[in-house]
Amino acid sequence: MLKTGKVGTKGKKQIYEENKETLKFYLRIILGANAIYGAVNLFLFYSSVTFWTWGLLAFALVVYSFSYRWMQGMAHPVFSPDNALLDGGIDLNMEQGMAEHLKDVILLTAILQVLSCLSMYFWYLWLLAPGRAMYLLWVNFLGPWFTAEPPTNQDISEKKQRRQERRQIRKMQ
Repeated sequence: MLKTGKVGTKGKKQIYEENKETLKFYLRIILGANAIYGAVNLFLFYSSVTFWTWGLLAFALVVYSFSYRWMQGMAHPVFSPDNALLDGGIDLNMEQGMAEHLKDVILLTAILQVLSCLSMYFWYLWLLAPGRAMYLLWVNFLGPWFTAEPPTNQDISEKKQRRQERRQIRKMQ
């Protein structure tokens, strides 16, 4: 049976609990990817470790810390002096939110970090992130701004509009 009516909203406590679980999940992903990368590249193949191995590990750690800290800041709850939950923070599981993009960055970095155990060339796929960012920038901001039609003034009376059309026709002739 199909339910109709108002779409349910999440309460503060539910958002707070889901945010805690989401942060825990992504922390496990970060730790797991770093553990695999460290075990394979820094222990198993220690003799073939280069500057790029350490540099890309540092890059991944910077990306992880930036993204995870930003998500933590978004999900920061506010409690009253008597320890009652006042605000559960921003919902990290909301579709089309900034947290969704941060989670994508963490997942992309983790996947590429694990794949780079096979070949360091997999790090080139990280160039997908700035490409996606440029795409979203164009689709959501720049494209509509450049292709927007000039505003039309609806307050012009029919008489004034006909007069303006006649003037434009004369200019074209």
